[in-house]
Amino acid sequence: MTLPVCYLNGSYLPLKEARVSPLDRAFLFADAVYEVLPVFAGRPFRLREHFDRLARSLGELRMQQPLTHAQWADVCLELARRNGGGDMYLYIQVSRGAEFGRNHAWPEGLAPTIFAFANALEPTPPQLLVQGVAAVTAQDTRWARRDIKSTALLANVLLKKIAADAGAYEAILLEGGLLTEGSSTTVHIVERGVIRTPPNGRNILPGTTRDVVLLLADRLGLPNEAVAVTEASLRGADEIWLAFSTRGLLPVTTLDGAKVGTGTPGPLFRRLHAAFDAYILELAGTAPL
Repeated sequence: MTLPVCYLNGSYLPLKEARVSPLDRAFLFADAVYEVLPVFAGRPFRLREHFDRLARSLGELRMQQPLTHAQWADVCLELARRNGGGDMYLYIQVSRGAEFGRNHAWPEGLAPTIFAFANALEPTPPQLLVQGVAAVTAQDTRWARRDIKSTALLANVLLKKIAADAGAYEAILLEGGLLTEGSSTTVHIVERGVIRTPPNGRNILPGTTRDVVLLLADRLGLPNEAVAVTEASLRGADEIWLAFSTRGLLPVTTLDGAKVGTGTPGPLFRRLHAAFDAYILELAGTAPL
């Protein structure tokens, strides 16, 4: 996918030709929200759930959804088709738009900027599933409204860099002695056979892939709950998983240099990962909405 086609304000064009005003509020204020969703064999995955979340984020910014779910579906399907179909991921962003000037309190009536592009969805390297990944912990330094999928991601970027500098895959974040999430992932732990993840609230993003994990756990009859997870529970967990749109589910096998459980992907991870792959195949060929 060397010259992908993007979508910008109603038009499809080569990504390298896309232009947005430097006065756009996304550029000046990060006054924008976004979604990332995978496409498997040309079919957007969990499209309704992603655009439900987009609509919620827009509402929190006091913006109207510029397209209906059906219109978003048309854009996603056409964008996938124009980029060759198959497996990929789509990035969708809606900003409040541009004004002539720079005002913290926005003027009413701005036309939103709608942008989307496709990129290759690389298969998960097999060694990550066999060996797992390393993670480090860090204090959560992000803003107080993490339930909004905002493009204001500087804190996330700096936290991810902490992990990269430590040779780790992810930074798992703590606040007031409790687990929140990863710098770009949702976190699940397994403790005495129960799958646990923090409950939704203003301090975490409601994860669409996280919801798939809980759905599949219910299908498999595995105990699971959304409940506060202490730092002690995180560090003593039998298994730790990362859930996110572009990789699905990955096992964490070391945390701050210490083994998680046996130091290898655990049995519940293997069951959930297999169920996740089967779920993707189950949805193949069905309508995305």
